[in-house]
Amino acid sequence: MPSGKTHDAVTFFFAAPVFAATWKFTESVPNSVLVAVAFLIGGLMFGPDLDTMSKQYVRWGIFKSLWYPYQAFFKHRSRWSHGLVFGTFLRVVYFMGVLTLLSFLGAYVYAAYTGGDLPRLIEFTKAWSGIGEVARANFGEHVFIWLFAGLWLGAASHTLTDMAGTFVKTGKVTDFL
Repeated sequence: MPSGKTHDAVTFFFAAPVFAATWKFTESVPNSVLVAVAFLIGGLMFGPDLDTMSKQYVRWGIFKSLWYPYQAFFKHRSRWSHGLVFGTFLRVVYFMGVLTLLSFLGAYVYAAYTGGDLPRLIEFTKAWSGIGEVARANFGEHVFIWLFAGLWLGAASHTLTDMAGTFVKTGKVTDFL
């Protein structure tokens, strides 16, 4: 299995080609930057090794504890953490769920401290919708597709590097699909 340094080098090496390919496909500099930055985040911070005590996990600093339930639930190098099809999707859903839960908890603590009412679910929905509207206004209608594509490519570069390393060592291709 490649080291964290190898994964980081692969991520940095492919960032410019990912930008160039996106620009060739979309002819949009903002979308190309978005995909390239998401690729870097996907490879350096949001990749498959969040299920272990890895460089990716440590980079979260004081927020790394957010990933502890993910580590407890998913076995390392499983189809669900390292999988090309489900891995990134599950991490995005998990992370968005944690953000929503923490937002609700923060609102609850604020309401309890100030003596106010707890915001209703519809208010949280409106806040997330507002964030989506701002993102679409600045990056276009398909901003979240491009964002996910970059995250997926960054994580896929990690998984494919693991598969190549396993093949070189054992002659077998691992099953991460």
